[in-house]
Amino acid sequence: QLQLVESGGGLVQPGGSLRVACTASGGSLDDYAIGWFRQAPGKEREAVVCTNYLNRNAYYADSVKDRFTASRDNMKNTVYLQLNKLKPEDTAVYYCAADRSNYFAGYADCYFNYDYWGQGTQVTVSS
Repeated sequence: QLQLVESGGGLVQPGGSLRVACTASGGSLDDYAIGWFRQAPGKEREAVVCTNYLNRNAYYADSVKDRFTASRDNMKNTVYLQLNKLKPEDTAVYYCAADRSNYFAGYADCYFNYDYWGQGTQVTVSS
């Protein structure tokens, strides 16, 4: 049973940067397609980025392109989401999700069902 734990959230000023991590146990993340999501109070959950385990292509939401970057460290069994040029509207709980069978051909596919979810980490962008 794969378990995912996010970390690295916090309070940051507008224009600042933060890196959130998602560390897995009970399996190798190298075998999984990964999605990062966020949910702000009163809003629906939004897919931020998703990455395939096969070709590692990443598909980003337009709202975060050129600001956020997803990466993997297989040695640490961890995936990361680097958040740069943060805006107040980026404030949300950020979640990672993993699934063995997903294959993403574009951003819309990020909304496939995932078997495993982390508990989330809060990112607050405020001056």
